[in-house]
Amino acid sequence: MTNILVTGGAGYIGSHACKALKAAGYMPVTYDNLITGWVDAVKFGPFEQGDLNDRERLDQVFAAYQPAAVMHFAGLSQVGESTRIPETYWQTNVCGSLTLMQAAVTAGCLDFVFSSTCATYGDQDNVVLDETCVQMPINPYASSKRAIEDMLRDFEAAHGLRHVIFRYFNVAGADPEAEVGEQHQPETHLVPLMLDALDGTRGALTIFGTDYDTPDGTCIRDYVHVCDLVDAHILGLKWLEDSKPSRVFNLGTGDGFSVREVIAQAGHVTNRDVPVIEGPRREGDCTKLVSGSTRAEAELGWTPTRSSMAQMIGDAWRWHQSGHFEK
Repeated sequence: MTNILVTGGAGYIGSHACKALKAAGYMPVTYDNLITGWVDAVKFGPFEQGDLNDRERLDQVFAAYQPAAVMHFAGLSQVGESTRIPETYWQTNVCGSLTLMQAAVTAGCLDFVFSSTCATYGDQDNVVLDETCVQMPINPYASSKRAIEDMLRDFEAAHGLRHVIFRYFNVAGADPEAEVGEQHQPETHLVPLMLDALDGTRGALTIFGTDYDTPDGTCIRDYVHVCDLVDAHILGLKWLEDSKPSRVFNLGTGDGFSVREVIAQAGHVTNRDVPVIEGPRREGDCTKLVSGSTRAEAELGWTPTRSSMAQMIGDAWRWHQSGHFEK
């Protein structure tokens, strides 16, 4: 069975990717420092605890498992936090990714699938966002992701590190079988925060900004189901296995939902009212981010089949009610 090194495999997207890899006939090897991940989420292959900036530990793991490819999910991802402590984001995301790439090249592991973000495009209202759009990040988190993309291109030119870069739009939902799901500490993502407010785990949901230039004044985002997202990663891995060229793909549905629309859909799915309060804008938030790309469908054959808002919230609600990971 072919080993795939999954950095951040104990996190939200990484754990779902590990399940998809195992189902596709691969052996996912999770590498995670558990700062934001959960050991209980590692259910589908071996676990190796370690930090991206620990080159000696990375070398040990590459030598032990000899992975055929890397799926790189590990990193920090909170926009607001990145504006307060940018140095942490550059150290963790950029320096850690540099160390990972160096270790991969030394080990001869030259296929690399990278988890990037649509936030690298910045705030480009009324622009159809596809892979040819200029990248204009407006927060340190997005800047760190763009820097990693640049490093990958440099490492390919110098060392032959071939890559597929996925720029995600907003990820939501959970494994329909509720084996893994979305859980962060602290929680910052809209859907789990909303579900916490629904069941009384926390107080009312705060809507950050109601004066954006959108029909209802709240931010608009393109949401994709986490299981659809990780299906694209399996296709990206096979793309590299088939010796196809390095490529960038947006992963979104092309449909935008405002914060208020997501809240209304949650009420419909759960038959409960979401308690909300209105707050000021968060620094670094864009007005609208919606994909206009068809490249992943045309070239990878990827079609998001689970990404209706009702299904994403329904699957997330099922996970939410089933229990949570324990530290």
